[in-house]
Amino acid sequence: MHKLQEVILEKRQFAGYSGKARIACGLIALAGAAVLGSSTIPATRRAHLAGWGVVLLLAVAINYACVAYWFLFDPRVRRNPLMLKPAVDAVPALAVGGALSVALVAAGQYHLLFGAWMCLYGLSQVAYRLSLPRGIYGVGLCYIACGAGYLLAPGTSFLNPWPMGIMFFLGELAGGLILLNSELMKPTTNSEEP
Repeated sequence: MHKLQEVILEKRQFAGYSGKARIACGLIALAGAAVLGSSTIPATRRAHLAGWGVVLLLAVAINYACVAYWFLFDPRVRRNPLMLKPAVDAVPALAVGGALSVALVAAGQYHLLFGAWMCLYGLSQVAYRLSLPRGIYGVGLCYIACGAGYLLAPGTSFLNPWPMGIMFFLGELAGGLILLNSELMKPTTNSEEP
């Protein structure tokens, strides 16, 4: 019975995300914090918002390019749109994150952005609890806990990029390593069965 459960869970695992891509995105977040924390970027809300926008665009491009490559070229996927369902599971949390970001910026509440981003990104990770390795759920909970702590911490500043950069670097490093480890643990087979 235990072996049957393992086979069923193996079939449900979503293999479209790349551990290497996640680690690269964590490095981009850390580099973004370093650039935003340097004297080359003006210490203005607009400049920092644009900087984090660039980090977001790079991360989305890298991650979804990997998903597209997997979808188009992995013979087990056979370009079946149903195989993309787990990637769609995160969309509600990410969409709310976008809407909440716009609302917070419109209200001038920039100091709440990092906490909101951490919480909602964490919720998107938790949505994968049945389709990604178990450790991703833990990473999502860490994002949520850090985000909640950041939201409740007094005196936070949107112009200090380091909490965001460090949290996303560590979170994406952990998530990437979990995905890489999951890939290494999969049995290799020469067959191309569905």
